[in-house]
Amino acid sequence: MLAYARDRRRFLLFGRPRQVDPETHRHRADVLLESLLTLGPTFIKLGQLLSTRPDVLPPAYIDVLASLQDDVPPAPWPDAKRVLEDELGPVDERFAAFDTEPISGASLGQVYRARLDPDAVGTDRGDGETPATRADGERGREVAVKVRRPEIESLVRADLRVIKWSLPILLYFVDDARSFSLENLATEFSKTIREEMDYEREAEMLAEIRGNFADDDRFLIPDAVESHSGPRVLTMEYIEGTKINDLEALERKGIDRTKIAENLERSYLQMIMDDGVFHADPHPGNLAVTDDGRIVFYDFGMSGRVDPFVQEKIVDFYIAVANQDIDGILDALVEIGTLSPEADRGVMAEVMEIAIQDARGEDVEQYRVNQIVGQIEDSIYEFPLRLPKNLALVLRVATVVEGVCVTLDEDFDFISVATDYLTEEGYREESIRQYLDETGQQLRRTGESLTRIAPKAERALDRLDRDDLHVRIGVEDTEDVFEDLAKRLVYGMLLTMSLFSMGVLYALEAPRGSVVAAVFSVLVTIQLYRSFRSPSSIGARPQFTRQNLRQRRGEE
Repeated sequence: MLAYARDRRRFLLFGRPRQVDPETHRHRADVLLESLLTLGPTFIKLGQLLSTRPDVLPPAYIDVLASLQDDVPPAPWPDAKRVLEDELGPVDERFAAFDTEPISGASLGQVYRARLDPDAVGTDRGDGETPATRADGERGREVAVKVRRPEIESLVRADLRVIKWSLPILLYFVDDARSFSLENLATEFSKTIREEMDYEREAEMLAEIRGNFADDDRFLIPDAVESHSGPRVLTMEYIEGTKINDLEALERKGIDRTKIAENLERSYLQMIMDDGVFHADPHPGNLAVTDDGRIVFYDFGMSGRVDPFVQEKIVDFYIAVANQDIDGILDALVEIGTLSPEADRGVMAEVMEIAIQDARGEDVEQYRVNQIVGQIEDSIYEFPLRLPKNLALVLRVATVVEGVCVTLDEDFDFISVATDYLTEEGYREESIRQYLDETGQQLRRTGESLTRIAPKAERALDRLDRDDLHVRIGVEDTEDVFEDLAKRLVYGMLLTMSLFSMGVLYALEAPRGSVVAAVFSVLVTIQLYRSFRSPSSIGARPQFTRQNLRQRRGEE
C-alpha cells in the first residue's frame, strides 16, 4: 500500500507521481497474491473480486490475481461432520452412503458426494406428502452436499472489521474516481461474502434461476433437496459433466465448442436482461458440459439481481453496440454511472471503436492501440471509468464469461451473438419504435417553439428600442482558470516582497533576517512553479485487445 501511495505522490503527502515499469507492477502483484493467500479465506475472496476490477487495479495486477483460485485445503472431516450433523442429524441415518473425501474445496465451504437414504429423505411439509413418497427419482439418488467451513463466520467477521478499519487510510492515497470504486467495492464485498455463506439464500436463488430455464433443454441446473438442506448445509442433485475449459475432452466427445460458447453467452444475456436474477460466478470450476452438449451450472452462492433501471440501461448499451452507435454507447455508460461525464468523449469514442472491433474477434492494428494509449496518457488525468455497487457483479459476470468463451473459441464474436439475441427478443424493434416516438415528440415540441419565437423576438426588439434591454453574462470556470490566476498573482506579489525584503535586510547587515527571507522566497518560488505545471496523466498502459491476452498467455 505504501508503494502504491508513493506512485501517486513521491513523498506520500506531496510530490509528483512516479512512473512505474511493467516489471515492477508484476512483482508487486505477485507479492499481493502471496499476501492474500497467506491471510486466508476472506482475502482470497477479496482477491478474486479485485481481479475483475480494472477501475481499481492496473492491468498487471488483474492478470496475476486472475490466476487466484478459490482452492484451499479442506477442513478435516470430523469438523465438517460436526457442522453437517448439527444441521441434519446423524450422517448414517440421513444418507445411505457418504464419501468423506470432498470432491471440491473452497474458502467458505466444501462439497462431498453422497447418496440419499430412501427411508430418511425428509419429513412432511404440510402438503400431505413427504419427499420420500413424493418421487421415486429422489429415492437413493446421487447428491452433492455442500457444507460450510467450520468456524468460518467468526473469521469472516474479524477480517471484514480489518478491511473496514483499513479503508479510510487507503482512500487518502487514491484519486476521487478510485476512491468511489474502492468504497463501493468494500460495501459490495461485505454484502457478497455474507450472502455466499447463507445456504438458504443460495437454495432460493438456485430454485428461481432453475425455474427460469425450466423449458430450455440447453442448460442443466441441479435441483436442491430441501429436506437435507439448511443455513450451513445445501444438498443438491449430482450432475456429472466435463469441465468447460477441458478442450481436449470436449473435442474427443465431438462437442461443438463454438455452440457451447454461444449458448453460454445467451444464457447470461437472458439472466441479466430478461430475468433480472443471475449466476454470478461463472468461472470454469462452476461450469460443465454433459455428453449431449448441455451446459451445467454449479455453485449459486455468488448470485445477484439486476434492478429494472440497470436492466434498461444495459439493454440500451447492447443495442448501441449492435448498431455501432458510439455516442449511444457513451451516453448509456454515463447514464448508468460507469463513465465520468467529464471524460474526454473523443478519446473514449476511439477506445470503444477498438473494443467493438476486438469483441467481434477481429485483429486490431497495433499502431491504433499505441495511438489511443498516447492520447489517453496526454488527456486523461483521472481514471474515467467507475463502477457503481449495483453493477459490480454484472461486470464480474461479463469479464469471466468473456474469458470462458474466448477459451472455447479464440475468434468468438460476442457482438454478433448479442445482436441476434436482441433481434430475436424484440429489443431492437422496440428501440426503433421508441426512437420514432421520441423523434415525433421532438418535432412537435420544435413546432410549438417556432410559434412562440415571433412574439418573443418582437418584445425583445421593442425593449431594445426603449433602451431597456439588459444582458446578463455568466462565466463558467470548470478548469479553475481564475483561481489559478489569483494564486499566481498572490505568489508573484509575495515573491517580489520577499526578494525586496531580503535585499533590504542584507544591506542593513541583518543576516538572520535575510536568510529567513531567502527561505521564504524559495518556498514561494516552488509554489509559483507548481501553479504553472499541467496535471500528470494516469500513467496507465491499458490493455484493449485479445492480442494482448494471447501475448501474455504466450509469455507465461
